[in-house]
Amino acid sequence: MPSISSEGPAAPARSGAVPSILQMAAPLVVSFWMRALFSFVDTIYAAYLGDAAVAAIGLSIPLEFLLIACWVGVSTGLTSNLSRAMGIRAGARIDQLLAVTRRIIWVLVFFFLLLAAGVLIGGGRLGLDPKTARLFSIYAGVLVGGSAFTAFWSIIPDSIVKAHQDTRSTMWAGIWSNLINVILNTLFMFVFHWGVFGIALSTVLGRFGGLIYAMRRASAHEAARRARGEDTSPDLDPHPLRSILALAMPAALTYALMAVEASLVNGLLAGHPYAMESIAAYGIFYRILLFMLMPIIAAAVAVLPFVARRFGEQDLAAIRKGLRQVFAASAAYCVFLVTPVLLVAGAIIARFLAETETTAELTRVILWMCPLACLTMVPFQLLRPAFEGMQRGWPGLVMAVLRYGVFTVPAALLGRQIALQMGHPALYGIVAGLVLASGLASFLFLVWMVRVLRGLERTLHEPDTLAA
Repeated sequence: MPSISSEGPAAPARSGAVPSILQMAAPLVVSFWMRALFSFVDTIYAAYLGDAAVAAIGLSIPLEFLLIACWVGVSTGLTSNLSRAMGIRAGARIDQLLAVTRRIIWVLVFFFLLLAAGVLIGGGRLGLDPKTARLFSIYAGVLVGGSAFTAFWSIIPDSIVKAHQDTRSTMWAGIWSNLINVILNTLFMFVFHWGVFGIALSTVLGRFGGLIYAMRRASAHEAARRARGEDTSPDLDPHPLRSILALAMPAALTYALMAVEASLVNGLLAGHPYAMESIAAYGIFYRILLFMLMPIIAAAVAVLPFVARRFGEQDLAAIRKGLRQVFAASAAYCVFLVTPVLLVAGAIIARFLAETETTAELTRVILWMCPLACLTMVPFQLLRPAFEGMQRGWPGLVMAVLRYGVFTVPAALLGRQIALQMGHPALYGIVAGLVLASGLASFLFLVWMVRVLRGLERTLHEPDTLAA
């Protein structure tokens, strides 16, 4: 595998002490693990209602990814530009960017409210059995419609605290949200007996806790910044909307393409025997995979501001060192934590979350593939924000199109065909094919980053080229 460890010319001195990439990532690991429990807790509580409820929540994964895509996209664009504005001490530009982002959020709120209405009305026309279709309509409709307000409005305070490099506030926002979610889930499920409606509603309401906390911390940071009187530049962004969307669109499209993968799996499984059990098993697998990926995703969030600052300082050595550190930590996590946990506890998790023996067995087998799935996603997750930190949004999009639009479909179809020929369930081959597609895309992404860093080394003393 190509190396990103070669040292280049000496880096310019940096102004002031800044945290390392692992120091920035540590609080985010806790935060993102807690945030992952939003969806994971939903699956745990749905298990009490049966496989139909678990399958209904699994069917909502593409819609959740669409929510995540829009959230991550706008957050990426705003965080990067806010960090840049703070770096040049342009307070007026910060206010300008926040005003533009509020308009973007209102557009997103309107769109997702329409989408929620469509799910509630048309969820029963997807060719599912009536019970699963009804539960899907209720869960997805409430989750999408409610999250349009609680999720998207958190973008602004979350981006502000990250631009101030306060990842601890992000951690505590996630903790408060998840605690409220668990409390309300218990209340709505076992006291009010609201079923999947209560599960979705508790997730929506739980996010208010994190939103309120993040708003307070963001307000404190901004008040302190203004009090210091550091805003010496009156510069405004001539095209603030374009500056945000230039990074937001590629990031959002990258995550939107992930929804294609979940939809593909559900579609490939729908026509096979034990379709509901297979969809439920894949839903459990995906929740576990997402939960296990949280430290890596958290590190990816820290990569963006880390690389952006050092790229502005033309400190390529620090970028290489930071990427080496985060790659090594992520790989060690997959090998020494994820692998033993799932090998030992995979069967217990499957039995706990599944209603039938068939679902439990399907889940148990594919959970063995989860550690390898985590490992193959490390470069793909970490290199996209690294490119964005270097003001290059399109490499992430190109690789997402390659992975989800080129590799995923043939790999999943091939895996399904091989599994069926060998007398195994189609689900096993589909998941194996997805892992193969992930590994191939990550390898090519890593090769691309190596080539870019080597090219930047050659132009280190040409500022205009480096900033392009």
